[in-house]
Amino acid sequence: MAQAMRPNTAGGLFATDGKSHPLQDALLAATLVLGITSFITAMFHHLHLLSSWTGLVGILTGAYGQWISVTTRERFGLVLGLGAAAVGFFLGMAHGGLFGGLLD
Repeated sequence: MAQAMRPNTAGGLFATDGKSHPLQDALLAATLVLGITSFITAMFHHLHLLSSWTGLVGILTGAYGQWISVTTRERFGLVLGLGAAAVGFFLGMAHGGLFGGLLD
């Protein structure tokens, strides 16, 4: 039972292996911000440019983050951000797309 008495010295919130992962944490934060922005702005038809572009960039950053992620906590947050970005992207595409109204 000695292991139950050890303090948690894992480092950061997303580093369960005890090491620092600044690039992965930055990609996680960017994916979450882009995904939330895309998801929220997709609820408004006139913001389809913002929702579709932030969704597309969020999908790309999330995919790269998944590719280089190290810990399960990073992957969990990336999946949440990717899902929100994908929903926002698809709704933005349905409301007018990436260039809708600009090329008339």
